[in-house]
Amino acid sequence: MADVFLPEKRSEIMRKVKSKRNQSTEMRLIAFFKAKGIKGWRRNYPLTGKPDFVFPKLKTAIFADGCFWHGHDCRNTRPEQNKEYWTKKRERNVRRDQEITATLTRRGWNVVRIWECEIKKGDFEAKLQRILST
Repeated sequence: MADVFLPEKRSEIMRKVKSKRNQSTEMRLIAFFKAKGIKGWRRNYPLTGKPDFVFPKLKTAIFADGCFWHGHDCRNTRPEQNKEYWTKKRERNVRRDQEITATLTRRGWNVVRIWECEIKKGDFEAKLQRILST
């Protein structure tokens, strides 16, 4: 499937994708924490891999992973244009995510990765409640 946008427009769209304060992931998790009265989380905590949220007392790191950038195949997220570049980019991201998870786990941290699509659907709540209540 060809891209529906011209290259200039696609570049403009991709530039707007930010790694912090993402409305579809991080801000929804913040709203969830506040609504449920979940406390003890920190942002920008100095930890390997730069987790989106850290619960230092629970030694739990939470990553809100975007489906496109981190290789989740929940929908058609594989561009046809510049296919080789995007395939390599996603593979590097997946490999880095695995290395970060392994490193933190070896150091005694619980690592939780939540997909963007889970956050949008609200399918993450039970998962987080179970982990954070232990």
